[in-house]
Amino acid sequence: MRKIKILWTDDEIDLLRAHILFLEEKGYEVLTAANGDDAIGQVKSGDFDIIFLDEHMPGKSGLETLEIIKNIAPSIPVVMVTKSEEEDIMDEAIGSRIADYLIKPVHPKQILLSIKKHIDQKRLVTRKTTSAYRSQFSEIGQMINQARTFDDWTAIYRRLVFWELELEVSDDEGMTEVLKIQKVEANRGFSRFITTNYLSWFREKESSRPLLSPGIIRHAVLPLLEKEERVIFIILDNLRYDQWKLLSPLIAEDLVIEKEEIFCSILPTATHYARNAIFAGLMPLEINSHFPELWRFEDEEGSKNIHEEELLKTQLQRLGKKYPLRYEKISNIAAGQKVVEQAADLQSFPLNVLVYNFVDILSHSRTEMEMIRELAGDEAAYRSLSLSWYQHSTFRDMIRSISNKKFRVVITTDHGSIRVNNAVKVVGDRETSTNLRYKTGKNLNYNPNQVFEISDPESIHLPRTNLSSRFIFAMNDDFLAYPKNYNYYANYYKNSFQHGGISMEEMLVPLVTLRSK
Repeated sequence: MRKIKILWTDDEIDLLRAHILFLEEKGYEVLTAANGDDAIGQVKSGDFDIIFLDEHMPGKSGLETLEIIKNIAPSIPVVMVTKSEEEDIMDEAIGSRIADYLIKPVHPKQILLSIKKHIDQKRLVTRKTTSAYRSQFSEIGQMINQARTFDDWTAIYRRLVFWELELEVSDDEGMTEVLKIQKVEANRGFSRFITTNYLSWFREKESSRPLLSPGIIRHAVLPLLEKEERVIFIILDNLRYDQWKLLSPLIAEDLVIEKEEIFCSILPTATHYARNAIFAGLMPLEINSHFPELWRFEDEEGSKNIHEEELLKTQLQRLGKKYPLRYEKISNIAAGQKVVEQAADLQSFPLNVLVYNFVDILSHSRTEMEMIRELAGDEAAYRSLSLSWYQHSTFRDMIRSISNKKFRVVITTDHGSIRVNNAVKVVGDRETSTNLRYKTGKNLNYNPNQVFEISDPESIHLPRTNLSSRFIFAMNDDFLAYPKNYNYYANYYKNSFQHGGISMEEMLVPLVTLRSK
């Protein structure tokens, strides 16, 4: 293994011989420079892992040398070493992107700690993270085998997402593969749990079953309104729990996270059903029965969720609530910028509803655009794109604009998505729905062992398109493909992110309550 290579620049380098010998005994290769010009020359010709740079030297100062080095090799961490404790010098050095700041006289172990922090950190973190997950592997496996309730499965999913994000920053590909296998095992167990219990939830009292999509506003929004709080209710379409966990530290810079819950999206885990259920406070069957003019069937043209504001108003009216509300759907930069520019107007309404569609657009674009497929090649890259979006989005601008105003904020989603890998054959007629994770129609042929079949849609409160229509749902990482051109579509959709079926990623989704600072 190549030795870590250090450049130490100091005009009194001879006085630091003991420090250099200490580092060489630890296995590091140390080169020295007596002034800024010498250091710049060595950086141009050499390949260093870390640079120690004296701030006060004859000729070019440490700060002047630092600026030139950063232009030559911006990724090399530079540690400034100085006798000065003046705050303005520290500020200037930190503003110039130094990695660390040490005050003379320095102890050899201070130098060693700085090296480990900036060079060995990833290796040390990987080793510790791998060891910690290895010690919990059997415990998580036992949790999967013993899971009986919805709360058991949310606990398992939280634990798996935690380790997924922890191992993501490590270099241990072997342990990451072990986690993937354990997650597949968990999803199989979760699918069995849903197929065994989902129908019974609709025969129980609402208080006896998990929190489902229709109960979100009554559970999380109305209690805040009843306390005369101003509420901003935000839906980030198609946001998975792991994506939320990646975004949450950035959101916490501007808002205080008060409560983080996981609820269960209804089946199908698709906008048409799950998001309409959230706004109406009703299952799709009841929406179609009571408000047929606000429900669109699968075979109807146009958007299936264009009546969200009207559905929300019907829910509030049914509950006897008279809260003036503002509703905005944000599907592009212009719409997002409009919300930011009119942020002051949010204070005029007790309830503001904002629907952001970017994550769903990203999911579909990854399937359809080769470039997005390349950028989001796996789970980690898919999460990374979501993080990059938030960092540069009008959504973040909106969050910042309300951070100093008195609001309570509820952030949630309608469903998540799963990366699919295995094609399952299904035969249907022209009236069959096109979603890859569920199908509804009257002439469906399939292997019943490969899907969750519902011959009576009304038993899970879904409307029928006709008397003989049924629903089938893909489980785990399967997707549904027609026999015609089967190999082409099996390869085309493999490794794409889809939603509509049964998996932890699609059904176990975040519900977060926050307040402005």
